[in-house]
Amino acid sequence: MKTIAILTLSLLSLAALAEPFAGGDAKQGKALFDKHNCNSCHVAMINGGPEAIFTRADRKVKSPADLAAQIKRCGSVGAKLTAQEELHISAYLNQAFYKFK
Repeated sequence: MKTIAILTLSLLSLAALAEPFAGGDAKQGKALFDKHNCNSCHVAMINGGPEAIFTRADRKVKSPADLAAQIKRCGSVGAKLTAQEELHISAYLNQAFYKFK
């Protein structure tokens, strides 16, 4: 029983060290982001350049979980994205702007 507990904790530790969007492909995410014209809403929302929403000092996304949740919200009001597409877009935005580890 003790061995199982140690093994479980070890696996959880490895998962915590993994890239937050390891199952996503940033290149595919960029293509999806462009295909669905995701920046059109962002520019209108903050009256800035297309990247301003990601780089502003008071951005709302502060963790990988926040980013995943925001992509899910955006997908529900615009393009209907699959879970894998959301993961790809998350990987792209993380690589390009957020740099979460």
